[in-house]
Amino acid sequence: MPKIVRVNLLRRYPITLGLIALVLVSALAPLPALVDAVSGAPPPDADLVRPALYTVFAPASDVLDALTFLSLERARAFLLVWVPVIAVWGLTRPGPLARRLLRAGATALGCALLVVAVVALPRPVPRLVTADSTLTVIDYHAHTARSHDGRPDWTVADLARWHAAQGFQASYVTDHNVIFDRTIDDPIRLLPGVEWSVYGQHVVALGAGTLIDRAAYSSDAHGMLGVFAELHRTGAIGIASLPEYWLHHWDDLDQFVTAGVDGFEIVNCAPKAIGFPATARARVLRLAEEHDLLAVGGSDNHGWGKVTCVWNLSGPSAHGYRANRVIVAYTQPWLMFAGLSWSERSSWLTWILVILIYRAVPRREGDAAGIGILARSLSLKLLKLRRPTPG
Repeated sequence: MPKIVRVNLLRRYPITLGLIALVLVSALAPLPALVDAVSGAPPPDADLVRPALYTVFAPASDVLDALTFLSLERARAFLLVWVPVIAVWGLTRPGPLARRLLRAGATALGCALLVVAVVALPRPVPRLVTADSTLTVIDYHAHTARSHDGRPDWTVADLARWHAAQGFQASYVTDHNVIFDRTIDDPIRLLPGVEWSVYGQHVVALGAGTLIDRAAYSSDAHGMLGVFAELHRTGAIGIASLPEYWLHHWDDLDQFVTAGVDGFEIVNCAPKAIGFPATARARVLRLAEEHDLLAVGGSDNHGWGKVTCVWNLSGPSAHGYRANRVIVAYTQPWLMFAGLSWSERSSWLTWILVILIYRAVPRREGDAAGIGILARSLSLKLLKLRRPTPG
């Protein structure tokens, strides 16, 4: 290997080489794209299909998806740790003070643009497919602009398209304290629901129902539990939503059962709930199995973000512990590389190598940047061609 290539790769690009190693080494212990939230095993009858553009741009697709699933605590840590670190790195790089200040300022702008890209950038998304036609791929918890914290322009049609792109066949519309009572069947079926805000708890009510007096269930924990009987009276069923029962009623779960709760949300993709620990989920699942209660997952989509972390495979009945299976994607960002498919790994390696070649070959005076220098880089490194030596 010529000396200049050895110096460029090993001394000037250790992070790039480390990234290549990470993509390759993580393939030695790969993770499945999906797992059953109850058993922890890959579902035998469901898989993710990634569009061609998703795979071609896998580095961007995978990173944006991983950042979408940051919990609130991880998002804060990311902003408080990495933004200052990158800014300091920019300030300490060689160059005039003005350039270094500009480089540091660009960090804040870059982070802002990254947040915008995560929540709003149109992009291809993975789609769940299932081999069992008797099951319905359904979401039990989703919002529109009618919720106070919904995206202002997020319509029912937007919500339906968002779900259809990811393989859902149906979704309950559960806006905060606003009953959804429309009939929509295209591109997927949207079902009636509402998310009631009561004392220290959000209760997802599924099915046709009527308005309730929330004040009667908003004074204390004991009074709140009466909401389940009221929902049954109106013809709806009540699901205890995350993260509220985890944060505010963890010692009251047995009383939830006694009061008539119909099920528990065990996975929720919202930043406040995505950190629900596996040990806590296991306790709720034992309680649900013991009392034959529904265990569900909810995207909790409010119009922010393009992907979900959970799907439900529902049988003909929406009641009982075995009537629904919760299928989840890994949401921990540090597991992203282990969950890559081989097509995604190939895309990662291709992009890394192209950028590495582009940056590693030195430019001669008068050479333009862009495609021209990349073509010369490829010819020097891959085809080992040289320009003729002047006579």
